[in-house]
Amino acid sequence: MPGAPLSPIETLPSQVCQSILGVFCDIDDTLTWEGRLVPEAFLALQSAKEAGLRVVPITGRPGGWVDHLARQWPVDGVVGENGGLWFYHNGQKLIRSYLQSSEDRIANRQRLDALARIILEQVAGCALASDQPYRDLDLAIDFCEDVPRLPDGAIDRIVALFREAGATCKVSSIHVNGWFGQFDKLEGCRRFVSERWGESLDGTLDRYVYFGDSANDEPMFAAFPHSVGVANVRHFLPRLNAWPQ
Repeated sequence: MPGAPLSPIETLPSQVCQSILGVFCDIDDTLTWEGRLVPEAFLALQSAKEAGLRVVPITGRPGGWVDHLARQWPVDGVVGENGGLWFYHNGQKLIRSYLQSSEDRIANRQRLDALARIILEQVAGCALASDQPYRDLDLAIDFCEDVPRLPDGAIDRIVALFREAGATCKVSSIHVNGWFGQFDKLEGCRRFVSERWGESLDGTLDRYVYFGDSANDEPMFAAFPHSVGVANVRHFLPRLNAWPQ
């Protein structure tokens, strides 16, 4: 819980490790180092797959990226846009699933575009995320990836503008993401597990480990009994009501 000391991952009991079915993980600043996927991280994904584990990145990155990652990485699928979509390869073709209908996505895009103009006008130094053209359901505002890092007060103002517009919003390690509709990484993960394997995630939460690093990982930290924050999660702990274990 918040305020309690975090336990090192080495304290995870061996019997728990032996019971694990798979690994869910954030991408940015969890698998990546200074914006790049380092060889050690990619090889770890491959090693996990070779060991028989399910491997699924759960990310705020856009559908366009998810299409590539689900095709090219050694993973069982990818949940993207903070739970709004999930893609996986069934051995014959790539399956793309969305939480919202195409009609809803089109209508919400118009509202998000209008909101983007307001945020860019009112928060100096922020910008549309460079991956925004590849997004299907959300709006990503960059506060440190391709712009000089903004102070926490500016990030809080972006969050407030999203919420004033009635949007759901989450802070990642690089972007503030907002969308219309009720979903998050946990809901997307539930939908993915149900569609991909015909299983209930809620009935098997203790059979997975989740790795993350920022505020948009909070639903996962709260749900998974075996949740891990990489070292830079400490920067985001003040924004979290649920901490990793």
